[in-house]
Amino acid sequence: MTASWPTGRSPRAELVARFGEARADLVGRALRTGDPLADAVVDEIRARGRAVREQFDRGIRHGLASLQDPPPAVAALLSSAESLPAGITPAVVEAGARPVFTSPPPVHTLSLSAGALLRTYGSPSIAVLLDTTGRLVDGAERRLTETGRWLLSATLPGALRPGEPGYVMTLQVRILHAHMRELARTRGYDERAHGTPINQIDLARTWLDFTLVSLRAEETIGFGLTDAEIAEVYTYWQLLGHLLGIDAELTAGVTGHRAAARLDDLVTAVTGPLAPQARVLAGATVDAIAALLVGSLRLPRPVGRLLLEVLARRFHGPQVADALGLRRSRLLEVAVGAGSRVVRFRRERLRRRPAALEDSRRRNVAATRALLADDQIGPALFQSYRGEPGPRHAPERPSR
Repeated sequence: MTASWPTGRSPRAELVARFGEARADLVGRALRTGDPLADAVVDEIRARGRAVREQFDRGIRHGLASLQDPPPAVAALLSSAESLPAGITPAVVEAGARPVFTSPPPVHTLSLSAGALLRTYGSPSIAVLLDTTGRLVDGAERRLTETGRWLLSATLPGALRPGEPGYVMTLQVRILHAHMRELARTRGYDERAHGTPINQIDLARTWLDFTLVSLRAEETIGFGLTDAEIAEVYTYWQLLGHLLGIDAELTAGVTGHRAAARLDDLVTAVTGPLAPQARVLAGATVDAIAALLVGSLRLPRPVGRLLLEVLARRFHGPQVADALGLRRSRLLEVAVGAGSRVVRFRRERLRRRPAALEDSRRRNVAATRALLADDQIGPALFQSYRGEPGPRHAPERPSR
């Protein structure tokens, strides 16, 4: 295991000392593993042509049973996706990430952008991957919008039933990851330093960004959840992790912040130091969110950008924020703190009226559906990128 340990990651010996041999071995395997089921589908697309892609597209929309003589890799992936993982019942699918919708959509935009994505981009392997595939800065605003569209679509009630938009988008994201994994290898991505592109550690880290990091970020601005609600969200994300191709051994038993924090400690320990590209990514992301806030909150762009930097500092702490080059503003810090206390007080009062809380949740679900229906940006990269077969050389960069 030591011989193949990526040189850009923290040494295996450090993980053994902190977490033991078994966990270090799990990390070692995860660093060298992508997504075998999705990677096999991409291999079939490359080898056998557009017909395989069309079979996959039909299968995610109409089910494996709708396909006649499906390619083996497509059949294997769909068979796995259509089965519920251990501990997940149909009721979980129907409910969606229910507690998330006790907060309005703009809250999730903030926790996704200034919270989850900034933390994701702090991973050197992810930052280097985006740089290698030409997606470091280009299209940052669109990438943010596309990720938000997928996240909202995937967490709605019933969204992960086979054929529903959230299910379809999630499997499209999964296949895009497999295409990007292959693309990175044609562009000189250094696997000896970082491990397999978009490996299982990278996927688990992103899973934590959408759960632990996002939920804690929302809590810091007053939109916290109860312990039972937090457990419900993590249970739903066990299903999402399954559909995204994340090894269940990594996320097993994570149904609350305490267990998530233990996994995060393990993942963070092997992530490695910030790459230079992470600071560039952070700046591009904050700029992109600020542009969106100009329209939605009618904030001048410089004010919106500074507000986002202040929120990001609140979400991630001063050490990470300083490393990413995020500025401080004492005035805005005081204002955000005061606003958070007001929000927290109002939510506590709302919780004493369960019927009113449920009405609020239904309105937020309706607002989310309306937001998705009004989406004007066109097909996302994960919906439109085909990765058609051809010689194994560096293909043209996907257009943004």
